Amino acid sequence: MLAPQRQSRILKELQLNEAVRVTDLAEALSVSEMTVRRDIEALDVKGLLRKIHGGATRLARFSAVEPGFANNSDLQPAAKAAIAAAAFGLVEPGMTLALTGGTTTHWLATMLNRVEGLTVITNSLKAAEALYQLQPANGTKVIITGGERTPSEALVGPVADAAIARLNCDICFMGIHGIDARRGLTSPNVVEAQTNIAFSASAERLVVLADHTKFNVRALASVVALREVDTLITDDGIAPATAAEFRPLIQTLRIAVVPRSAQSAPSTQSAPSLARSEP
Repeated sequence: MLAPQRQSRILKELQLNEAVRVTDLAEALSVSEMTVRRDIEALDVKGLLRKIHGGATRLARFSAVEPGFANNSDLQPAAKAAIAAAAFGLVEPGMTLALTGGTTTHWLATMLNRVEGLTVITNSLKAAEALYQLQPANGTKVIITGGERTPSEALVGPVADAAIARLNCDICFMGIHGIDARRGLTSPNVVEAQTNIAFSASAERLVVLADHTKFNVRALASVVALREVDTLITDDGIAPATAAEFRPLIQTLRIAVVPRSAQSAPSTQSAPSLARSEP
């Protein structure tokens, strides 16, 4: 495992826990404690965590921590590929789609050159770049909202909100930071939450793409209530008890099956094969 991947894992653990220990991280990552200490030192220098004796702590309350795109891109790659493949099954030629920021929506963007005549509205710089690099000859049109750039490589704020408010979409595919049974979809960035609200209002259907680690996570700002989500697609890493808790709260909960062989495969941000999904 490369240093950026280890460091992303360390930051992810700090999203789930107030503090982490060097010994626990070394065991989880299958590396030496010295390697973990070097990673913690590097992250401390970057201002992403606080080094303490024997481990590290968060710099801020979890609800306000906003991990960057690079920090998330190596996490749960097989699950994100399966979720994106299930979402792709909802896309039909000629649709107008909205893609919000996020690493799972980026996976979906890499697949959209397979469908003809799409119009894709996005505030994700990464998704827009992926669509451009694919250079589809199938009439795909990409509209970028404009706005202020966030650590998640999304464009947000009044400029983005105003652009989105004038547009109408068939489906909004939304990536999300956290899902809470009482507070709904949540984001650590208040301004990005508002832009996602605008995206939700612009679409006939709201489809949320969220791997199993996003459940029971409450971030700073609420986006929409779960009853407003038409379909939520997650992966089969979700605990049965969690699925049972959230299924009655959402119109449709789909669970994408992650191929066993893909779970240990390295992350390659390229178009995955279509994965089977279960309703």
